[in-house]
Amino acid sequence: MTPRFDVVGLVASDLAATLAFYRQLGLDIPEGAESEPHVEVALPGGMRLLFDTEETVRSFNPGWTAPSGNGRVGLAFRCDSPEEVDKVYADLVATGATGEKDPWDAFWGQRYASVLDPDGNGVDLYAPLPGSGSDS
Repeated sequence: MTPRFDVVGLVASDLAATLAFYRQLGLDIPEGAESEPHVEVALPGGMRLLFDTEETVRSFNPGWTAPSGNGRVGLAFRCDSPEEVDKVYADLVATGATGEKDPWDAFWGQRYASVLDPDGNGVDLYAPLPGSGSDS
């Protein structure tokens, strides 16, 4: 059997803030999940996104320390339109997310923007520009 990519896992320093951020992006995270040490969310296409508290990670890896500096993980959320990119970006920044790059029209044919989640992970927002032929 060949291994198959199934999960992306994130470690949260403040699980409630992290779950609130990803709820704003439309993920179906059950109410009350903030009180759990581990949360799994089903994604379209069968993948899963997992959230663990720092304490949970230390329970099985006592020497783990939170990384410092810029993150090395990037996530991207496709929006339905360039206008939605602008709105979602503005809504996230208005509720405390750090805007990393304001929305702009990328040369590859997409409206693009970048924010940071509560733990500094890059989260991109994008949508094809009309007439660009960009479908991804």
